[in-house]
Amino acid sequence: MNGATTYNRWWVVVGALIIQISLGAVYIWSVFQTPLREAFPTWSEVDVTRPAQIVLAVFALAVIIGGRIQDRVGPRWVATAGGVILGLGLVLARWTERWSGTTALTWLTVTYAVLGGAGIGLAYVCPIATAVKWFPDKRGLITGLAVAGFGAGAFFFAPLARGLISGRPYALFGADLFALPPLGVFRTFLMLGIVFLVAVVAGAQLLRNPPPGYKPAGWEPRPSSATAPTGVDVGPRQMLAMPSFWILWVTYLAGCAAGLQVIMKASPIWQSFRMAALSAPVPAEEFARVGAAGAMAVSILAIFNSLGRIFWGKVSDVIGRKATLMAMFLICAAAMLALDRFRVFSLYLLGVCTVGFCFGGYLALYPAVTADFFGTKHLGVNYGWMFTAYGVGGLLGPFLAARLMSVSGKVDYLTADGATKVFEVANYRPAFLVAGLTCLVAAGLIATLKRPTPRVTS
Repeated sequence: MNGATTYNRWWVVVGALIIQISLGAVYIWSVFQTPLREAFPTWSEVDVTRPAQIVLAVFALAVIIGGRIQDRVGPRWVATAGGVILGLGLVLARWTERWSGTTALTWLTVTYAVLGGAGIGLAYVCPIATAVKWFPDKRGLITGLAVAGFGAGAFFFAPLARGLISGRPYALFGADLFALPPLGVFRTFLMLGIVFLVAVVAGAQLLRNPPPGYKPAGWEPRPSSATAPTGVDVGPRQMLAMPSFWILWVTYLAGCAAGLQVIMKASPIWQSFRMAALSAPVPAEEFARVGAAGAMAVSILAIFNSLGRIFWGKVSDVIGRKATLMAMFLICAAAMLALDRFRVFSLYLLGVCTVGFCFGGYLALYPAVTADFFGTKHLGVNYGWMFTAYGVGGLLGPFLAARLMSVSGKVDYLTADGATKVFEVANYRPAFLVAGLTCLVAAGLIATLKRPTPRVTS
């Protein structure tokens, strides 16, 4: 079928961006970390990291389920269900304050992480699989656009969450834009849940699959292209038996573990870097500025996360997926190995934004590589299986940052009401080194990657 159709394929991209910007707020967890530890002083660094790990793992598992269902019934209803479940999870997280200690942590994990992660996973795969089918002529670029919103979500929602928690104005790049009410951390969960429910459900209504055999007008696949598909639609069972799948899976895991380690800890890492250089007791206003800088780092990192998805996707359409992946892993490794020395805020931004820029590229390229190697017929479920690497990376990256972290010092700081509290300065160097070295290994594995030659075409 030619490009003539009653539906403009760019509406799918609009729907994808609306959905993904909302789902991308999963990356603002680090903004909640310090307020939650203030509300629950018995929680350790590992405890407060656990919901961030679980939400990413459940997210990845739900992508498999969502991919399989949307392959059968279409993307609209699956994405709608995802928006409802995500919103419900955050709304229920609002009542975490009714509990204490381990019970509160369990409630937050079940609501924010399990329900929220399930909703994100169901909705996430739908715009990606749909957009790839509509744009075989721009596969790398369009997967980048389809997931760009996911990276950009934190840019908009990190300052919103911080402002609602503290009652400070909504600020971007240090400029106060408008006033926000002081809701506190728990009512902020409620507000965000309502926003995400409405936005994801609205965006889902723009998703639909193209007609069978659809091709854009005037486009024909070029078998000689560096990024041309194999022409074979491989089912998940056959794909899982191919060495190329496991090379891709392991390298995706390495990239996600490095990226998520930084993204989910961007604010507390900077707070530790800065607080280590201050003399105690740190005044309340100075401590607030340190927190604001941490939130700003999350927002700016989100921009580069989003831009990386578009940039690397477009680059891969020109020079090929393999060369692009090798470049990203080498750049990410260099940034991770140097990050502990970047303790001036401008250098810190350079380091974390470089990691985020590469991480965004992984999220753009691996759907395209999955389509290139294994076809689009089963792309929803196939990429669901590939995306389990992200879930394992979501467990491993933040876990390494928390588990390998050691307390290198304690600094007293004053609160707004004049009380004195203690900030534990963390040493994240071992986690950075592990992540950097695994990225180097991933670059070597990508160098060995070859296209699959499946025997069966179903």
